[in-house]
Amino acid sequence: MLLDTASLYYRAYFGVPDSVKAPDGTPVNAVRGLLDFIGRLVQDHRPDDLVACMDADWRPHWRVELIPSYKAHRVAQETETGPDVEETPDTLAPQVPIIEAALDAFGIARVGVAGYEADDVIGTLTARATGPVDIVTGDRDLYQLVDDARQRRVLYPLKGVGSLQVTDEAWLREKYGVDGPGYADLALLRGDPSDGLPGVPGIGEKTAAKLLDAYGDLAGILAAVGDPKSKLTPTQRRRLDESRPYLAVAPKVVKVASDVPLPAFDPALPHLAAQPELVDALAHRWGLGGAVFRLSSALRP
Repeated sequence: MLLDTASLYYRAYFGVPDSVKAPDGTPVNAVRGLLDFIGRLVQDHRPDDLVACMDADWRPHWRVELIPSYKAHRVAQETETGPDVEETPDTLAPQVPIIEAALDAFGIARVGVAGYEADDVIGTLTARATGPVDIVTGDRDLYQLVDDARQRRVLYPLKGVGSLQVTDEAWLREKYGVDGPGYADLALLRGDPSDGLPGVPGIGEKTAAKLLDAYGDLAGILAAVGDPKSKLTPTQRRRLDESRPYLAVAPKVVKVASDVPLPAFDPALPHLAAQPELVDALAHRWGLGGAVFRLSSALRP
């Protein structure tokens, strides 16, 4: 089980009231919400391995070089030496180090790699896995990793922690008319304002799905642009042709990496906290007793 950690703690932050606070008044709604979410996932799915994948760089420079608008609207402060600072709610940012400390104290593997997003870590771990993989994320971008033959699916939170949409190929085809890899092509054709991806003007989700159904993939669509016998409308042909510079680089930006140089780590789900005294200290300091107890109980075999 691979967790898109930032996606999940953002959901916890907005899903758990900010009246949930530590004894000193510091909001800990994202911390408590995420720990409860992980506990519920473990309880319901009993994974052998569990990895909290992190955004070491939420807006990698190599993606921005290809498409400068990539996540540009979410930049709070640009930096010359490291990742740009992402616009984050004032009461969420201080909770992230607490989340990281809690995961480490429990012994839940936490993996992030400089220059890469959590999506890329997830893509690499999914590519390496020899058994079934469940990816837990509130980000539809990772639908591209769905693969029934290799038992890869996405668990997408709908409401709270108890309602997960199980995303497999049948669900993708019914909803979007594509398979996993086809979803990446659909996303780059359609564009995504939340990620600053312009897409092809005039090509929305339904048109993108129809083009992919007719021509197979992005390469097939571009071949059709150059084929006077293809059934593209004159407007589609013109807009796709004018978008060739974007379409030449968009796949590298949209598709998650599968070759990230990962550090050595132990992905095995812990059954006991790695540092129980630290877990107790964090629970006391931040008022996390209930969430810590529930996660500890869920981890026990």
